[in-house]
Amino acid sequence: MEAFLHGMILAFGLILPLGVQNVFVFSQGATQSHLVRALPAGITAAICDTLLILLAVFGLSIIVLQFEWLRIALMSVGILFLLYMGYSIWRSNPATADNNEALPVKKQILFALSVSLLNPHAILDTIGVIGTSALKYSGTEQILFTAACVLISWLWFFGLIIAGASLKRLDSSGKLMNIFNKCSAIFIWATALYLLSGLV
Repeated sequence: MEAFLHGMILAFGLILPLGVQNVFVFSQGATQSHLVRALPAGITAAICDTLLILLAVFGLSIIVLQFEWLRIALMSVGILFLLYMGYSIWRSNPATADNNEALPVKKQILFALSVSLLNPHAILDTIGVIGTSALKYSGTEQILFTAACVLISWLWFFGLIIAGASLKRLDSSGKLMNIFNKCSAIFIWATALYLLSGLV
């Protein structure tokens, strides 16, 4: 039980801060015409997180932490991607009653895949924190720890979709969402610059 609680607390600590992945899933909840239409983004993000958690727990962390060139390559690709994502979000128009520019299913899945698997911050957090923390456990305890991390991830992304949909009901003009988009873009650019500072 201690391993399960540890996994829950650790997963909450890593997933709560506003990040590129969270911003994207939340924005889909806010822009889609129905809650169900935002599910592809949330489900894809949750599946990616689950995959990263499983890879981190079962040994990938040891490989990545041993090869400096792999870490640098991962960070470099991620920084370029974050700069592009910030630009896209800055230019996006929030959906309103008269202007519904929500992403179709295919684009939602592709964007969710990219913000999950090309985000070096999230990958290094998962590998460096969850992966190394899992080394403390073995057998059933390790499975409970991993299950707790995965459970929190799925609950969190579905919660973000609901929160985004709630904002849309409160903000039919789209003004709040526009402010949220601008703030999100600035945050994403700041994350890219922070990661870049770690490379130079």
